[in-house]
Amino acid sequence: MDRPSLDLPAAFTQPPASPPLPVPGFDAAGVACGIKPGGQLDLALIASPVPCVAAAVFTRNAFPAAPVLHDRALLRFNAERIHGVVVNSGCANACTGTQGRANARRMAEWTEQALDAGEHTVFVMSTGVIGVQLPMERLATGIPQLVARLRPDGWQEAAAAIMTTDRFPKWASATLEIHGHPVTLTGIAKGAGMIHPDMATMLAVVVTDAAIAQPVLQQALVQACDHSFNRISVDGDTSTNDTVLLLANGLAGHPAIDQAQGPAYTAFLDALTQVAQELAKAIVRNGEGVTRFVTLQVEGAMDDHQAHQVANAIATSPLVKTAFYGGDPNWGRIVCAVGYAGVQVVPERTRLTVRRGEPQDGQPELELFRDGTPTGYAEEEAAAIFADHRITVRVDLGLGTGRATVWTGDLSHGYVTLNGEYRT
Repeated sequence: MDRPSLDLPAAFTQPPASPPLPVPGFDAAGVACGIKPGGQLDLALIASPVPCVAAAVFTRNAFPAAPVLHDRALLRFNAERIHGVVVNSGCANACTGTQGRANARRMAEWTEQALDAGEHTVFVMSTGVIGVQLPMERLATGIPQLVARLRPDGWQEAAAAIMTTDRFPKWASATLEIHGHPVTLTGIAKGAGMIHPDMATMLAVVVTDAAIAQPVLQQALVQACDHSFNRISVDGDTSTNDTVLLLANGLAGHPAIDQAQGPAYTAFLDALTQVAQELAKAIVRNGEGVTRFVTLQVEGAMDDHQAHQVANAIATSPLVKTAFYGGDPNWGRIVCAVGYAGVQVVPERTRLTVRRGEPQDGQPELELFRDGTPTGYAEEEAAAIFADHRITVRVDLGLGTGRATVWTGDLSHGYVTLNGEYRT
């Protein structure tokens, strides 16, 4: 479906300027196999001939899609001999019953056979319309073509093949050294609507040549997701298909990281979190109908959990989000959301400030609310900040040391138009 036309900065409409970095031992590809109309890319594969250890986090929706059920079982059964992940767009294979589960397994089997990888070694992801069965005859033709196209620089093609209503493909890379050995991480993601913690209608695959024990890899992924994919919200909906997968093939050659502590683990976690945050923030900029990228910083809460609750309340308020869309500095809606977040709040100790851009841009803050009352700010100055495409909102509850950052967007006519016509 074509998205509504919006006059937006390049960061909202175009992929990253720097190409994704190849990761030793991993190949990627994308093809059009006819799931989506018009010859669009709709099938992707990321694979390593060297067995990988795997980690994953999944949706908490009570109607998990067939690929999620397949992947959860595979992660329990075989998390240390994985060879890749195959991803289709255009069909979510969600709420498809026994046939849907069989189709997900068959999709994995065909890929395993084409890779000559052995049984139970390939994850599956799907994204698209719920309640529709996969066109298996098209996958049967497309998967061998996909394997034949695998190459180290196929990441951009793969990123494009997993898109649905996304405006642009999303990728991110990071490098580091572990015990003197260079290590690379590269990830791709899709997501534009049904975006909200815990997880979103988003898929992400990150791969690395780091050597790391599977339980440690799993812990690193959970920690990274807690500060990235679980800190974004576009529309407050949590999808049936959300999956973040992390594969590590160990080809960097350094001594394996076998504990979730120490300098090597910290360096790896920092790089992984960087990649995850870049992908997560790109999903928000890419959100359906989004015209504002909003960084919500909450501090001074009793603990980090309460700070996160407050940030989520602001991020999911339709009134707040429509005010962002209209460029309206209606701080009362933000304070109202803080008040119903269900955490301890003292109005006389709460402070609200806003500024243009993202926190790292260093723009001056404008204080809107303090000591239980507005501060007498200039309305024109506040309106100019809210008219920017990037806005930072900071709420200080003045009660403790808890803090959290959440990234969100506005709610525009474009979101309603796109989702009102999603299947037509």
